[in-house]
Amino acid sequence: MIDLYYWTTPNGHKITLFLEETGLDYRIHPVNIGKGEQFQPEFLKISPNNRIPAIVDQAPADGGAPIPIFESGAILLYLAEKSGQLIPSDPRGRNEVLQWLFWQVGGLGPMAGQNHHFSQYAPEKLPYAIERYVKETSRLYAVMDKRLADREFLAGDYSIADIASYPWVVPYQNQGQRLEDYPNLKRWFDAIAARPATQRAYARAQEINPPKPMGEAEKKVLFGQDASTVKR
Repeated sequence: MIDLYYWTTPNGHKITLFLEETGLDYRIHPVNIGKGEQFQPEFLKISPNNRIPAIVDQAPADGGAPIPIFESGAILLYLAEKSGQLIPSDPRGRNEVLQWLFWQVGGLGPMAGQNHHFSQYAPEKLPYAIERYVKETSRLYAVMDKRLADREFLAGDYSIADIASYPWVVPYQNQGQRLEDYPNLKRWFDAIAARPATQRAYARAQEINPPKPMGEAEKKVLFGQDASTVKR
């Protein structure tokens, strides 16, 4: 059994996508980040960076004590290795998947996240910041589009690299992008959206946190953190 500490963000969706795709037993523990539940002491024992997602594997392969894991990329890699699914076993295929997984974690996620912040949530619209991150998002979309010109998925077969990237493309309109400008990416996106596991994962999100505008109190919790948040 996997205990998943989750909220309905792109990084949270990564893990439900994986779990629904592989059929591993799991239970969701919602962590409402807009209400500050990520700062609860019990959660911080699992995720010291006060971010979702995090998991606790109650039945690790070594038969020992439960294993807590935070950071979405680390969770995907752990679960792929545990289940033997969605990552190749041969070194060449594995390294290809890992490169694209880390590309998402280090590039697509952070850049699209800043895009969202400055274009959707910042109290002051800063044209330079918006243009900077919209342009960088477009560059990253183009990288994916070029990569997908001669293959179905980012690393050949469907893998954790695709699962990591897909949720960050879902809000493409809020990122100032048009999928029609990236035909290979659009084909990839539509194929993943049509997968039954994807539809189940996003249905869980709708049940847990139906979409609604972010209130000012939530913005203060999410965007007002500094070193004192960690030290308190």
